[in-house]
Amino acid sequence: AAFHPPASTPMQSSAFHPPASTPMQSAAFQPPAPPNLQQVQQGFSHMSMNAQPTVPQHINSSWGVPHPQDSRLTTQMQTPDLIDLISERNVLQLGFDDNEYVLPHNMANNAARVDPCVFRCTLTMVPQTEELLKKSRLPFGLTLHPFRDMKNLNIIQTSTIVRCRYCRTYINPYVYLPDSRHWKCNLCNRNNDLPDDFCWDPNTKSFGDPVNRPEIKHPTVEFIAPNEYMLRPPQPAVYVFVLDVSAAAVEAGYIYTFSEQLLINLDQLPGDERTQVAFVCVDSMVHFYQFSSGSRRLPRELIVDEVDEMFLPAHQGILIPLRKNADVVRAFVEKLPVLFEHAKSSSNCLGSALKIVHELIAEIGGRVTVFQASIPNIGPASLKPREDPNQRAADEVQNLGPVTDFYKCLALECTGHQVALDLFMLNSQYADLATLSEMAKFSTGCVYHFPNYHCLNDTVQVKRFEKILTRYLTRKIGFEAVLRIRCSRGLSLSAFYGNFFVRSTDLLALANVNPDSAIAVQVSMDEKLSTTACFQAALLYTSSKGDRRIRVHTMCLPTTADLAQVYSNFDLKATISLIAKIGVDRSMSGSSLADCREAIVNAVIDSLGAYHKTMRQGRPGGLLVPRRGHLRLFPLYALAMLKHTSFCAGRSVKLDDRVAAMLMLRFCPLEQILSEFYPQLYRLNEILQFEDGKWPSALPLSFEYVNREGIYLIEAGSAIYIYLSSHSDAQLVQDLFGCSYYQIDETSFRIYDNPFSGKVHAFVRHVTALKFYLGPVIIVKEDSAVREAILRRFIDDRTESNHSYDDSSEHFNKFRLLADQTEVLFVSCVCH
Repeated sequence: AAFHPPASTPMQSSAFHPPASTPMQSAAFQPPAPPNLQQVQQGFSHMSMNAQPTVPQHINSSWGVPHPQDSRLTTQMQTPDLIDLISERNVLQLGFDDNEYVLPHNMANNAARVDPCVFRCTLTMVPQTEELLKKSRLPFGLTLHPFRDMKNLNIIQTSTIVRCRYCRTYINPYVYLPDSRHWKCNLCNRNNDLPDDFCWDPNTKSFGDPVNRPEIKHPTVEFIAPNEYMLRPPQPAVYVFVLDVSAAAVEAGYIYTFSEQLLINLDQLPGDERTQVAFVCVDSMVHFYQFSSGSRRLPRELIVDEVDEMFLPAHQGILIPLRKNADVVRAFVEKLPVLFEHAKSSSNCLGSALKIVHELIAEIGGRVTVFQASIPNIGPASLKPREDPNQRAADEVQNLGPVTDFYKCLALECTGHQVALDLFMLNSQYADLATLSEMAKFSTGCVYHFPNYHCLNDTVQVKRFEKILTRYLTRKIGFEAVLRIRCSRGLSLSAFYGNFFVRSTDLLALANVNPDSAIAVQVSMDEKLSTTACFQAALLYTSSKGDRRIRVHTMCLPTTADLAQVYSNFDLKATISLIAKIGVDRSMSGSSLADCREAIVNAVIDSLGAYHKTMRQGRPGGLLVPRRGHLRLFPLYALAMLKHTSFCAGRSVKLDDRVAAMLMLRFCPLEQILSEFYPQLYRLNEILQFEDGKWPSALPLSFEYVNREGIYLIEAGSAIYIYLSSHSDAQLVQDLFGCSYYQIDETSFRIYDNPFSGKVHAFVRHVTALKFYLGPVIIVKEDSAVREAILRRFIDDRTESNHSYDDSSEHFNKFRLLADQTEVLFVSCVCH
């Protein structure tokens, strides 16, 4: 509820209010006995617990023995349908499964369910009225992963795409079919005619039941669009690579990895015979490469040093067909690392290069990939360092937003010409990522950050760059796309979050679309709903092969007038993704980080306080929440958000690293965000006891669940670790790493010919499936220098700058009780 203003509205202090039940207008109404409200609020917002050491005090004792059955798992419950978050500390033991729901029987296919990884709502049972929604104090929004890689995607080629003639909804499983000639739209509730050929089955060459059509059987389908969906002939795949070749970039050595991976994957670049490529290098000048048509000679280098008045030095040969010139392109890419191996220029004119690259492909559209290792310091939009290293641990972080609108304006121009800009940052010094990232944020691009990249000194980042670049070069891509989201009568979309350009109230312009990006949407309720709430997302795009396609996702949810059902069907996974994207958007748009942290806290306080007030009728007790659903996990994940690099306070974080963490949350899909906030911890010692297809369950992120003979896997969104100590089972260590504990190095984790090694590697593949931002497995020993990195991942434990989960639960409850008492006193004073 603390996140209701639209994205276009600058966040003001009133938007980050305390719980609605806490009037704050007059100091005369403050209760005398409980702790001061401002003290509790400030204590939680800053999460500062300096009196405690970094490692929890109970770690040493927990290292000694295993925990086959922790005493905390058997706690007393107030009632079978409620749990007390104060006494029940391991809330994960009840699982984090998706909520199940039942749809009415009067629709064409009430058994169809959209993949929740693609489309989901923060409420799997939607309140029927706005009053009930406000009473719940729960966020209402959507997360959408529109171009996600999908197995068994139903592709339909038909001369007639059936749509509602009133609201233009695509026919879907949730429509009403009174007979084989008519259908009733599930969004606007109006009647439509079914075309004759809709019931025609080409396999049996006879008319059949319309419920057998793929549009009715599946909530996600993809149409090959007819000519009426094309404003111009489908564009070819166009790829332009812009490479930083300044002295800092050459020293980092990223060009060697880029060249190697591009050579390996050049034939896998999505496209057809029309695919075109170009290469531009940037230092104090802009270097173009002109290829001769049909020639096997290396291209001619054309250098333009007029950085303030940049121009194209030639109109032919810079952008060339890839397939016809594959051999010479390969030869050029292979030689690229040595062209600048003696570079000495410390300057970079990226702004000049991007303006002219935009001009190069403006008439066609395509994708521009920028590799940057230094701050652009000459030419248009030249930048200067803004970071104060002494303020990295400050409660209020400055310079999270851009210093100039040059890159935003450029991105908007590019979007208008169907050009997207992606950014790979490989800097070791401050490079003002907050400003440079604007090129990707408003052109449907992505930002990938590899801090302190060096080809010799940081093999982890090198391997991560290799993996992410390979995925980037070979993944599916859609060009000149638009995305429209429709919803049931009575609902409207109030704000969008992600990397795109909003063209109208329900239409997003996406110059490119890729399978690794997602968005979030806030939903408003305008009038009373019927028995269901429906949402439909339609993505119109041009494939790399030149097809115009429409991918349609439809989600239907039941509605309810029962507030208890609303709380029991709260979807925390969608909520965390939504809140994270909202918080990032506001933090990078000028709002203070402290306000965003406070808003995260208030979102939890609002929902728990409203539940206690309405469902418990204010009866005394602990912090009670329904056992069913996800509300019990809200405080845990809120704490995890406050500890994350993007929102943390009191911990020294480089400005570019914090901005990069925020940008990841801005465009990444739900699974990535959940793992970033609350990593998955698995014990591997007993993995051979599991049957095929069965895997260990995740443990709470506390060192109370870690013992010294154990070997643990930690999947943390953008990193994956194996953690062990010198007391870990020696035989398992030998089987997994092929050597003893003291001989383990960064290359030791590879497949060996034994069951334990094979099973662990299979489990790693299972855990990391569809998570493309992970680097290689990092081995962390108890005396390792990187041990501190995983200590911060143990969310449940207390550190010197953050509460533990137990502390946070107590604070949430004190804040809720204080809010309740404040309201009672306020009402009492008003009545008398």
